[in-house]
Amino acid sequence: MEPSSPKPPDRPKSRKRWQQSAILAGLILALIAGLLYYRLRHSPFRWEDFERTFLGVDWGWFSAAVLLIYLSYLGRALRWRVMLRPLKRNPGLWTINSATIIGFTAVFLLGRPGELVRPYLIAARERLSFSSQMAAWLLERIFDLLFVLLIFGYSLTRIRSGEAQLGPSLRWVFAAGGYLVTGIGVLCLLVLIAFRNFSETAQERIMAAIGFLPEAFRLRVGNALHAFSMGMEVTRDRGNLILLLLYSALEWAVIAGSMYSLFQAFAVTRQLGLADVLVFLGFIAFGSIVQIPGLGGGVQVVSIVVLTELFGLTLESAAGVALVVWLLSFVAIVPIGLPLALHQGINWRKLRHLKEEVGPL
Repeated sequence: MEPSSPKPPDRPKSRKRWQQSAILAGLILALIAGLLYYRLRHSPFRWEDFERTFLGVDWGWFSAAVLLIYLSYLGRALRWRVMLRPLKRNPGLWTINSATIIGFTAVFLLGRPGELVRPYLIAARERLSFSSQMAAWLLERIFDLLFVLLIFGYSLTRIRSGEAQLGPSLRWVFAAGGYLVTGIGVLCLLVLIAFRNFSETAQERIMAAIGFLPEAFRLRVGNALHAFSMGMEVTRDRGNLILLLLYSALEWAVIAGSMYSLFQAFAVTRQLGLADVLVFLGFIAFGSIVQIPGLGGGVQVVSIVVLTELFGLTLESAAGVALVVWLLSFVAIVPIGLPLALHQGINWRKLRHLKEEVGPL
């Protein structure tokens, strides 16, 4: 199982930067955890209240949440299939979907280096270059970021005093931040349009603007711009661009529907509306940036902070809901992904060192 592109050389400096980024992410997570501890240190954890959170679960709503989160992986595979159109006429949906399931299982088991597994497997099985699939991965990240920003910004501007435990000053900060995030989302859309229509000119101007920076940094930026330009090839066909936007919108609608169903399944969150779900979804989407192998990390902490500080849940109830959110978002796919990977003969030991094999992101 090898991708068609040659293996790039090992780059110790890039691994060092990765370690520094991981340390920074850990410090940010520790700061958030410290804030949570400071605010709640005088509230002894009551395990009986934590257990009570799981009483009276509506299993119909819960089943809908699980079904929708599984459908979201199929949605990602359909979107990735569109991105392969310039490279292959009829890419296999099952191949892409199985690589997607195994890839997200790898993210849970390996942390952020597991992000490389999905493009690696698709490149190997569809006989495409690894760089082309990293370009597709980068384009997917851009579309996801765009929709997260739009969802987050739109929902924050509509927080009302009756829906969250906020004072007037904090409400103003969230509203202003919402407009700012929405503006950034619109800017991302404009960048996509610019790169779609004026790719070479955009690359040249960006490289000229950073000409004063060290050569190593400029090389990394140039490689990233080249990968992004490769990914944007698919969007130059209007039909493909419309499909990518449509699949992205449907993807996040399905994820929001899954989270709404989960909130309806628990008595402590049943009173929260769709706008609250969008706010929560926006926060945990950013919290998922901090990913610890086998644990998750940022999602649990951010979930507890949002549920307690914004929506007034007790620490025990928030911890219970946050645990289920983490299980649904990261762990639910593992019982499918692990057997699928074993059935297909995936070498997990080799995948652990995939980052060293293919070089930095």
